[in-house]
Amino acid sequence: MLRLSRFSFGVGDRFAHQASAQLKAFQRLLGEGVEVVPVWNKSNREHSFIGSQPESVRQAAQEAVAQSGWSLPWHTDADHIRLETVDRFLDSSDFYTIDVADSIGQVASRDSVVHFLESHPELFGQLHIQGIDQAIFLSGDALEEIVAKYLVACQEAGRIYRYISNKLGEGNFIAEVSVDETDSPQTPQELLVILAALADQKVRLQTIAPKFTGRFNKGVDYVGDLEQFAREFQDDLCVLAHAVTQYGLPDNLKLSVHSGSDKFSIYPIIRQAIASRKAGLHIKTAGTTWLEELIGLAESGQEGTTLVREIYGLALEQIGALTEPYASVIDIRMSELPSLLTVGLWDGHQWANTLRHIPGHPQYNASVRQLLHVSFKLAAKKGSRYTDLLVAHREIIGKNVFENLYTRHMKPLFLG
Repeated sequence: MLRLSRFSFGVGDRFAHQASAQLKAFQRLLGEGVEVVPVWNKSNREHSFIGSQPESVRQAAQEAVAQSGWSLPWHTDADHIRLETVDRFLDSSDFYTIDVADSIGQVASRDSVVHFLESHPELFGQLHIQGIDQAIFLSGDALEEIVAKYLVACQEAGRIYRYISNKLGEGNFIAEVSVDETDSPQTPQELLVILAALADQKVRLQTIAPKFTGRFNKGVDYVGDLEQFAREFQDDLCVLAHAVTQYGLPDNLKLSVHSGSDKFSIYPIIRQAIASRKAGLHIKTAGTTWLEELIGLAESGQEGTTLVREIYGLALEQIGALTEPYASVIDIRMSELPSLLTVGLWDGHQWANTLRHIPGHPQYNASVRQLLHVSFKLAAKKGSRYTDLLVAHREIIGKNVFENLYTRHMKPLFLG
């Protein structure tokens, strides 16, 4: 079986120009004694917005690996795929994030619910899971309610998994199941039922992305109760370890945190938890590499600053259309968005300070950052004007990409 390493890190690269700079961060971390493998991820939606093809992700990664001499594993992730979108990724991806969020809450047939309940008498009553202080209790009614909520989603994950397996061969790809894009976080009981149902479907998942308490907005820090997150994360680790033994799931099964990037305040919690449980971790950073490109362009001189200003102006004009697909993962305060007249007076350093995620900086603006985070397709519409500037200023952009990934993400997660 193609096996995912204990620590893996999903990195986005919207325009396929920053793979080398990203890989340098992994190399630096390896030099510090921590092995984390890169997983370049890009969703069907992102490809559609930009007009790119999945092969471009693998090609950029291959070139970076060849140039750097990276000898450890690396992967390309067909991010948030469904049955209707998976085909275009089959030739270029070896990691598949199976997204079944739309199926959560669809009512399962009575027969299928009854069959599941009859197959899993171990889920009734009190469950003692090592590492969780209090026993988990599931009455018949509560268990049936959970099964009814998640069974259709798990069946859909099974259909997608089997489809990929029939195309690529069992064991020739890494499977993740995503259940994070839903309204409420999963309890330990719900996560256990999900894992049992996925095992019934013969889904050999190596990571699962549950929903956690709090806001995981795009490109900004976590908003929520840190103590509650810590309890949930620890409990989820314990449930995964239990499910591996109970249901014969892959022994490297680990949590995947779909962070939306830059969840700095929860990184120490995650680091401590995975160390104490000797657990693995997969984390995705979404699209902040694109923001580092904008920061680098702003710092590169007048031409880059002008383009950043233009993109921001277009984003203001099209804010409704740009933000609608991401409405559940952004919190933009319109009153905090400066006018075009105001930003017309900004130099490149102020643009960089506004966008760079240093919350304590007096010029940092989370609303501007979130708006531009979801506005990458505006750069795509600039065509070669944008990508030519990426090439011309690759040194300063690459420096920003590397420092953001290594210093702000990897060090607090893996080194402390």
